[in-house]
Amino acid sequence: MSASPGQTLEAARRALAARFKAANIDSAELDARMLLGAALKLDLTALIASAARRLTQQEVERLRIFAERRISGEPVARILGEKEFWGLQLKLAPETLVPRPDTETVVELALQMLPAPTPQRALRILDIGTGSGAILLALLSERPDVSGVGTDISEGALKAAKSNAAALGLLSRAAFVACDYAAALSGPFDLVVSNPPYIPSADIAGLGAEVREHDPHQALDGGVDGLTAYRALIPDAARLLGAGGALVVEAGYGQSGPIEGLMTRAGFAVHEPPKMDLAGIPRAVGGRKIPR
Repeated sequence: MSASPGQTLEAARRALAARFKAANIDSAELDARMLLGAALKLDLTALIASAARRLTQQEVERLRIFAERRISGEPVARILGEKEFWGLQLKLAPETLVPRPDTETVVELALQMLPAPTPQRALRILDIGTGSGAILLALLSERPDVSGVGTDISEGALKAAKSNAAALGLLSRAAFVACDYAAALSGPFDLVVSNPPYIPSADIAGLGAEVREHDPHQALDGGVDGLTAYRALIPDAARLLGAGGALVVEAGYGQSGPIEGLMTRAGFAVHEPPKMDLAGIPRAVGGRKIPR
């Protein structure tokens, strides 16, 4: 059943949820509410209050387009062009990943390892491969005493990150640089964070369609064993961090051990244990630079 002009919002929501369930979409009810609200430009409160209002032809057409895109496998965040992360609403671009709840473990561990405020100097964060700016902006939102730099090889991603920083009122403490990892930068930084590409190349074809067909492959492909990016960025982080500075990276399934080995060889004391995500997978790995 499709929405039709004159149908109430509540009836349209139920019909849309039923279509999504029939298409085996797990989050059918939530997706129906979000897309109906977006099509009508109403937040959840207004949607509930307007449940008896009837759809116009224009609203039906917008909803039809959204529904077809969702049923084809496009994620809701891509349809809406934005995603919430750490309580922050972030605009997306085709060149950015959709920020995921698992990545909030990186923010949690980074906040734990970030030094306390100091009157001597401002603390600095570097986010390598910043994408939409999710990790960097989450950290800046929690620590008003800190400034940060985000790097990305993609100009489109950097444009989105800068736009997000401006919208959140954080642009005065955030800078964005186009380069491969951190090649264009010099230190010292107090914290380096990264969610690098870590999917083994051969595994990408087996990912869910929402990721495989809609996330940028450049931000997914971690090489033959998924560790190519870590081999580059961990030694670079050691170069850029001051004595006692911290490095926190996101890890894929089964990768925390090899990443810890790379950190140890680069001169880091590994933070024990890695922080687990909601599925119990070691997701955030941290180390502290050993003073020499």
